[in-house]
Order: sequence, then C-alpha cells, then structure tokens
Amino acid sequence: MSHFIAVCTSDGKTIHQHFGRTRAFHIVQIDENGYKYIETRTTNPCCNQFEHHEHSFDNVLNLLNDCEAIITGKIGVGASDYLTSKGMRIFETVGYVDDILNEFCRNQLHYFPKKTDN
Repeated sequence: MSHFIAVCTSDGKTIHQHFGRTRAFHIVQIDENGYKYIETRTTNPCCNQFEHHEHSFDNVLNLLNDCEAIITGKIGVGASDYLTSKGMRIFETVGYVDDILNEFCRNQLHYFPKKTDN
C-alpha cells in the first residue's frame, strides 16, 4: 500500500522547518519498497507574526488534499489539533529527509495502521 506525505523542508535535504513558516511542501509517495519524490507545492506561510487563522490551515488542507500526513520539524498545538481534527496525520521530527522517509517506509504499518471495520 502506498501513502502520499507532505514534507516541510526548505532545502529538500533536511526536515527542520516549523509548519507555520513553511512556504513549500515536498510531496512524496511511500510504500514498503521505498519512497519517491512527486512534486513541490508552494503556499503562503500559515503563521504571520505569530498569528494564524483556521482559514490558513484550510488552505493547506486543500493544497494537500491527496496527502495523508505532514512531516514537519515543529508545529504548534493549535495547528496540530486543527489539522488532526480534519483527518490529517501530523509527525513532528527533525533530521535528514532520506533517513526519515526510509524509516517511514520500513515501519509503514506503525505509522499508517490498517483501518479496521467496526
């Protein structure tokens, strides 16, 4: 099974950026065999002078409507709670994009457990 993930990175090499300051998301597709870069999508940062509004989060959700998750270096509680309430999975970590995405590929079921019918 494959998953589309939005990665907050300003240089394409490291994940270190705060979600609210992100100007571009690198979209990747992962599966058990690895990951591949799909494209970069640009946006206006959600945080403006430490202030943000739900409509800016909605703009990001619309931009990333085919993604299941966002990997970011840091995200505030308000943004995380709002995005999660709309179905987006949030992963907060810092490191090299390649290392982190390979970890996601190796442990895909941990990060994206299969949904059960109840």
